[in-house]
Amino acid sequence: MKKIIQSGLLLALPLLILTQCTSAPEWQKKNNELIKQYSFTEKQLAGLPKTKVVSNLQPSKVTNLDSIATTTLYPGVTAKLYWGTGTMAGILQFEPNAQIPEEVLPTDRFLFVMEGEVSHLIDGSNVKMVAVKREEQDGTHSITPRIDFVYLEKGSKNSLIAGPAGAKVVEVYSPVRLDYLQKAGITNTPAKNVDLATTATPNVKPNQVYDLYEFQLTELTTGANSRLITGKNTQVSFISMDPGALFDRHIHPEEQTMLVLRGGCDEILLDSEQAVKKDDVVLIPGNMVHGAKVGDLGCDAIDIFWPARADYSEKEKAGLEAYHAIIPESSRLELLVDGTVTKPSLIFAEGPKWMNGKVYFSNMGFDQGWGAHPDKSSIVELKPDGSYRNISEGKMQSNGLYPYKNGNLLVCDMIGHRVVEMTTEGRVLKIIADKYDGKKIDGPNDIITDAKGGIYFTDPQFTMEAVKFQPGRAVYYISPEGKITRITEPNEFAMPNGILLSPDGKTLYINNCYDDESWFPVN
Repeated sequence: MKKIIQSGLLLALPLLILTQCTSAPEWQKKNNELIKQYSFTEKQLAGLPKTKVVSNLQPSKVTNLDSIATTTLYPGVTAKLYWGTGTMAGILQFEPNAQIPEEVLPTDRFLFVMEGEVSHLIDGSNVKMVAVKREEQDGTHSITPRIDFVYLEKGSKNSLIAGPAGAKVVEVYSPVRLDYLQKAGITNTPAKNVDLATTATPNVKPNQVYDLYEFQLTELTTGANSRLITGKNTQVSFISMDPGALFDRHIHPEEQTMLVLRGGCDEILLDSEQAVKKDDVVLIPGNMVHGAKVGDLGCDAIDIFWPARADYSEKEKAGLEAYHAIIPESSRLELLVDGTVTKPSLIFAEGPKWMNGKVYFSNMGFDQGWGAHPDKSSIVELKPDGSYRNISEGKMQSNGLYPYKNGNLLVCDMIGHRVVEMTTEGRVLKIIADKYDGKKIDGPNDIITDAKGGIYFTDPQFTMEAVKFQPGRAVYYISPEGKITRITEPNEFAMPNGILLSPDGKTLYINNCYDDESWFPVN
């Protein structure tokens, strides 16, 4: 359920905000009617404390962060604060080199670095934490995003110093941080916090810096996946909702706040729909009826649950068990080769295939604007120790590879408009395919064989010619006898790219960029 943020209430109604209401709120009557109408089963959480903190957000109302009064926490550090009864979130802006002096945290706290960098006192040492924005990939480089975060428990020493360009961080406190309420102008604050009697099991360790993007996405429901971060008192969900996804009305007993980071949706709140967009905030009390109709751009948001949702943690556990059945939990990525430093240099690695204890891949010689340069391209043989050599260099700009009979390779010579058989010493033995219907194929991209000796390959027409040879992007099949068949109609798939067969050989899986279709029945 979701609640909403209204800013003018911060100073105008301090007594209302900080005094627990004795009568049922206005929305409760309508909510009870809807629970009966949709035959929902209302659940109550045992041992949930009465915190005597009332949210600065009105249930079933939406507001933008711009409407919330800015609170100065320290010189050069300002915040947009919003809170429910059990958690407080703050979007903090740091001026260059601004700092939060050393303090003892009065409650548990998550800190996520969203922009810039900070030096953070963690367990007695100053630790650099950074945010890195994703950069769109071009022909020569890309930047992987990064959001550093840390979980500190109540009683930890804390201080922060922003970097020379300043910083933006998101803090999540549970219970609500009472001194921040006072900084926000609330005078009648509770005398002390009341904590949960029964706490959740965190999925992170305190005092350890993590990168948010190293956490696996958990499918919460069809069309919604999240990176879940769970502490003892609260759970932070970085959720991505697919364009057009529909979330029917539902309820859950945990209090929830939602902050939209990107895109938007029509949020179903009680019996109405309200549009939410970037920087809009909603507060949903436990068991409030809500849902969502996601817009054309999808919607990314931060949901905060108090207490942590046990059902979400179970979904995360099941997903990780399936993931670790393939990739052991102890496995860690290891950089074997940095092609910007080693020689021969690597520009754009593609199409890796494991064969006979080695990895073979294409080194594509793109320039930054995606111009192709076969003279700067190669096919590389990589050993487990990280040493490598070019088996073919300056002769073709290949893409997908696949192990073939007799220990050779099938090679998609993308810019050369052909599929060839090559030895692991780089010698081309023969051309497998270079024409269809009397015309050149355009740019074979990825390739796989079947049990009968046939070959499937994709052609998304990633080639330099303005006018293509074939009438559209397609997938082709080469029979064991060498006959070439186009098995999809031109442009039936928006952009056929990667390709795989199911183990039984009955279903062909196509990585179809820019479209929803992703499989094709072989027969």
